[in-house]
Amino acid sequence: MPSRKAMANPSIPSAGAGQHLPLGTVTFLFTDIEGSTRLLQQLGEKYAILLAEHKQLLREACEAHNGSVVGTQGDSFFVAFSSAEDALNAAVQAQRALAAHKWTDGVNVRVRMGLHTGEPQISASESYVGIDVHRAARIAAAAHGGQVLISQTTYDLVGSELPDGVTLQDLGEHRLKDLRQAKHLYQLVITGLPSDFPPLMSLGTASNNLPIQLTSFIGRSTELGEVKQLLTKERLLTLTGPGGSGKTRLALQVASEMIGHFNHGVFFVALAPIIDSGLVASTIAQVLGIPERAGRSIADSLKDYLQSKSLLLLLDNFEQVISAAPLVAELLAASRELKILVTSREVLRVSGELAYPVPPLPLPDLTQLPSLEALSQYAAVKLFVQRAQAVKPDFSITNDTAPAVAEICYRLDGLPLAIELAAARIKLLTPRAMLARLEPRLEFLTGGPRDLPARQQTLREAIAWSYDLLNEIEQELFRCLSIFVGGCAVEAVEALTEDNPARVSVLDKLGSLLDKSLLREVEGTDGEPRFVMLELLREFGLEQLEASGEQERIRYRHADFFLALAEQAEASLERTEQVQWMDRMEQEHDNLRAALEWSKTAEGAEEICLRLAGTSAGSF
Repeated sequence: MPSRKAMANPSIPSAGAGQHLPLGTVTFLFTDIEGSTRLLQQLGEKYAILLAEHKQLLREACEAHNGSVVGTQGDSFFVAFSSAEDALNAAVQAQRALAAHKWTDGVNVRVRMGLHTGEPQISASESYVGIDVHRAARIAAAAHGGQVLISQTTYDLVGSELPDGVTLQDLGEHRLKDLRQAKHLYQLVITGLPSDFPPLMSLGTASNNLPIQLTSFIGRSTELGEVKQLLTKERLLTLTGPGGSGKTRLALQVASEMIGHFNHGVFFVALAPIIDSGLVASTIAQVLGIPERAGRSIADSLKDYLQSKSLLLLLDNFEQVISAAPLVAELLAASRELKILVTSREVLRVSGELAYPVPPLPLPDLTQLPSLEALSQYAAVKLFVQRAQAVKPDFSITNDTAPAVAEICYRLDGLPLAIELAAARIKLLTPRAMLARLEPRLEFLTGGPRDLPARQQTLREAIAWSYDLLNEIEQELFRCLSIFVGGCAVEAVEALTEDNPARVSVLDKLGSLLDKSLLREVEGTDGEPRFVMLELLREFGLEQLEASGEQERIRYRHADFFLALAEQAEASLERTEQVQWMDRMEQEHDNLRAALEWSKTAEGAEEICLRLAGTSAGSF
C-alpha cells in the first residue's frame, strides 16, 4: 500500500503488542519512502529486498536511541520515544544511514520524516490514540524525501541540545490537512545531506502570491495550452498585445495552473505602479522578500537568491520600464531553473526571448450567424453574457438579442476589456440600444470596476497608456496611420510622411509600432505586407490627429495619394495586369471611399473630388 495513505490514516496496526510503550510526554516519529510505488514498478520482485534493507536501517537507528516501533504498514514506520532528544538523534542517524547505503540496482531511496511531541493515550490494542498522533502523521506527510520536519513542541525540547553537525531551519507556519490551526514547523539541516527542498506539501504554503481572481476565466483554451507548452520549453516568454487584450488575465491563469512545475514557487510582480526602470530589481526583490545588503547591489542580491531556485516570475506591464529589459536577461543567466513570463505591450528585445502575441477573442461571422447555441460558445459572446449577468442576473442571450450582442463584440474588435466595459452597461441599456449608442465607442466604454487600475476603467485610458509611452516620432506616425481605413501599404505611409525631418525610415517606424502592439501586419492581395490598426485604436488615433491640428494636411495627402493610385489603375485596365489592379482597388475600397467623402466637403479639394469621381474606382 502506498505509504502516504498510511500517513493519512495514522491508526497503523500495532507491532508492539506485549512491549511497554512510553507513557506521559511522548515524541512520535512517522516515516515513509517517497515514490515507493515508482520504485516498486521499477524494481519488481527486487523491491522486497529494498524494503527489508530500509526497515533494517530504520529499526537499528530507532532501537539505538530507545525507540519503540509502534507499528509498520508497507514502507511506513510509526515509532515512539520517551525523549524528544532521542527521537531527533534517531532521525539523524537514520537519514545518514539511508544516504550512505548502497541500494539495489543503484536506486535512490529518499525517506520523509516528521517528529511531534504530545501526551497521547494508549488504546486497548496497545497503540496510541489522540490528536497528537494525527499531528505527527500530518507533519511527516508535508515533507519531501530526505527531509525531517519537527513541530514547535519538539523544537522547544531539543532546540538547545542539538547533536554536532545538525541545525534547525525555521519554515514558519503551515496549515496541515484536517488540522484547524496552522503549525509552526522546523527542518533539520544535517551536514553532508541535502537541505534545499521544494515548498512543503501543506495547504497554506507560501509558494505563490498570485492575486485571487474574482471573475471566471473565459475562453482562451487554445492560447492557454500553447503558452503553457511554450513555457515548458522556453525560459523567457513575453505575452504582447494592445491594452485591454487580456494579457495579464491569461498570464495569471497560466501561472496558477503551473505552480506544481516550480519547486520554489510562482510570483507575480506588478510593474505598472513604477515608471523608473531602476526600481525593477528592488520591486522584484520586495516581492520575493529579499532584503538589501550593505556593500551589495539589490540586483546582485537578487541573482544570488535566484541562483539555485526553480521559480517562475510573472513580470506584469513591463512596457513603461522597458529599459530594464537587460536585467531580465541577467537574472536568467544567473539561474538555470528560473523562468520568466512577461506581459507587455512591447517586446523586450533581449536574447532568448520568445514573443507570443495575444490575439483578440474569436468573433462570429455577422453575415452568417450560427445557431444560438453555437453563438453562445464564442468566447467574446460568452464573456459579454457572463459580465452582463454580474450586473443584471436575469440577462440571457436570446434569438432576439443575439445579433446585437454579436455585432457589439465585433465592433469592439473582440478586446476583452472593451467587451467587459460594454457589458457593464446592460443594466441601463438593451443590446440593441447599446449598439445604437456605440459611436463614438471610446465615449461609451467607461465605468470599469473601481478596484481596477485607472487605465483599465475606461478603454480610452487603456489606449492612452500605450500612446503616452511612444516618442514624438512614433506618436506622429500613429496619428497618421489612423487616417487609413482598412489598412495600408508601405508606399501609402511614405506618401503621408515624406517630409519626416528626423530621417527615420518608414520601415523602422512601422516596426516600432508593431513591436508595441499598436499595429498588425497582414498579407495583402499582392503578397506585400499591409499594416492594419484595430478600429478602437484607430478611433483614438483620429482624436489625437484632430487635436494636433494636422488633420486637414494629412487628409489632403491621403486623398491625393489614392487619387493618383486610382488614375494609375484606370490607365492599366486595358493592360495584361488589369486583374492585379482590380484586386488592388478592391483592397483599397474603404480608403478610396473615405478620400471621396472627405473631398466632397473639404475646402480646396474640389479638383480631387471631381477627378476621383471620374475614375472607374469612383464607382465604388
